This record gives sequence, structure tokens and C-alpha cells, in this order.
Amino acid sequence: MTEPVAVEIKQLPHADGLPLPSYQTAHAAGLDLCAAIPAEAPLLLPPGRTVLVPTGLSIALPPNYEAQVRPRSGLAAKFGVTVLNAPGTIDADYRGEIAVLLINHGAEPFTIRRGERIAQMVIAATVRAELIRVETLSETDRGVGGFGSTGR
Repeated sequence: MTEPVAVEIKQLPHADGLPLPSYQTAHAAGLDLCAAIPAEAPLLLPPGRTVLVPTGLSIALPPNYEAQVRPRSGLAAKFGVTVLNAPGTIDADYRGEIAVLLINHGAEPFTIRRGERIAQMVIAATVRAELIRVETLSETDRGVGGFGSTGR
């Protein structure tokens, strides 16, 4: 197992009383993110619509790391609710509030309540590429075969 990476996290005032993101099992890859919306004003997400849900959190990732915001499989399987731009990327130099863009692909409206776990955040190392312009690329067995070229 690799050593944990230190990530500073700031809880904004509208997230007071909510838990910090946490891993739900010993080998979970993602930290659950909660909705930081007023208890008296749940969000109704109708079928086919999107909503940007605040988490009340900001983070400071170290250089060469990103945070990916991904769907929770339970919300997707049970209600058809998922992260629209999955995975959403939080860059190491972003210090604003993390928000989650949810979409309802289900047939019924979905109510989002304060503290509900709405997405998961995975911290990952990144590599910066150095792009080198060339006239031709090396040959491979696959070549230019794209979508569906290796099977169904």
C-alpha cells in the first residue's frame, strides 16, 4: 500500500455540521462527497434535468495530483442519478468550492437532501506530457482502428 498524500481541506460555513469526505470501506478508492444545501430547502431533480450541487468544501492538492469527481454507483443503479461530466477534474491549483453536476436519467424526480452522499472523489497522481510534433507515428497492429475495431 502506498503512503497517503496530505490534502488540505477547508469546510465552508454552509457545510457546518456535515462530515468531511471519508472512505466508506478499508479499500475504497473514493471519498464520499455530501450535499451542502439548506435542510429546509432540498433540491428536486426532475428527469432529464441537471443541477449543480455545492459540497461546502475546498481543497489544496499538492502539485502533480488531481481529484476526480465520480458518480456513486448506488445512485445511478437505484435512481438513474449520475455525475454529468464524469469524471469531473479538480486541478491542483483550484481553490474554489467543489460542486457536483448531477443529472437525472431516471423516470422519477429525485430529491437531494442536506448531507446526502451525492458523488465520490478520487485523489490521483498526474503526469504532464511533453508533446512532440512529428510527421508520422510508429506502426502498431491496431493502426487507426477506432470504435468497435477490436470487437463488439
